[in-house]
Amino acid sequence: MVVDLVGGCRAFVSVSETGSFTAGAALAHIPQPVASRRIAALERHFGERLFDRSTRRARLTPFGREMLPGARRLVRLAETLEHDAKRARLRPIRVAVPATCGVRELAGLAAEARALEVHLEFRAAEPGERAELVRTSEVRVALTAVPAEEGVWSVPLGVAAVTFPPGRVVFLETLRAGRSAATRRRVWIQPEDDVPHVRDRVLRVRDAVGLSPAQVQVADSLTAAAAEVFASADLLLCSAAQAEELGLPWRGIGELEPARGFGVAAVAGENTDLLRTTLRDAVGRCLGAGR
Repeated sequence: MVVDLVGGCRAFVSVSETGSFTAGAALAHIPQPVASRRIAALERHFGERLFDRSTRRARLTPFGREMLPGARRLVRLAETLEHDAKRARLRPIRVAVPATCGVRELAGLAAEARALEVHLEFRAAEPGERAELVRTSEVRVALTAVPAEEGVWSVPLGVAAVTFPPGRVVFLETLRAGRSAATRRRVWIQPEDDVPHVRDRVLRVRDAVGLSPAQVQVADSLTAAAAEVFASADLLLCSAAQAEELGLPWRGIGELEPARGFGVAAVAGENTDLLRTTLRDAVGRCLGAGR
């Protein structure tokens, strides 16, 4: 028979301190019959009585007095271990996330994680920096940029602009202008999409439809790219969620269907199953997936 030494010792210490099985059980936050059973099991395990039950009060036997200091040490050690375990569960997990994630969505993800006793802290960074932060252990987990077909999450991309002609998609070839055109509409790529599996696909279409090299450019920041779009007829390569946040109409691209893909990278030994499973939808909302 396996004996619950910690539970038995906790009941033993509580009863010895109160001199009563009833009061000791209340002190240990257990029913009185449970306290009695645990102490009886402890006595059987040790082969000696801990209490003299011939009196109304629970008096320690000589053997019980000898065992009490060790029982107290075991109870204190168990309480310390439980405290350390709780503190370890509450230790924040630092996660590198795309700078495109919204505050509201990240707050929702953090709240869902906290309900599972997992505390997340976020650090916004561009794709290359996120991978480096994991490599140097500055964060424990990162949402990394990967080809959409390899990702846990996929975010379709299109273009946003102040105005669009009628239609559900925009063909980049319509941006081609004659030699006499004073200005040519540009497509701005934000830093989050300055990765080969997105940028290079757009550049290949640019070349295939005859746009000039200057008509597809990588912006220094999303803010800078959005400013260009608000001030001109330019287009922003972005997700539908970003276009909605900016208050701009959004269209798919006729010649291709680009998408961001996201995976999870972590330092050695870090379990990422929670992000991939239970919190998958909340993470997806942060990334703009499923919009």
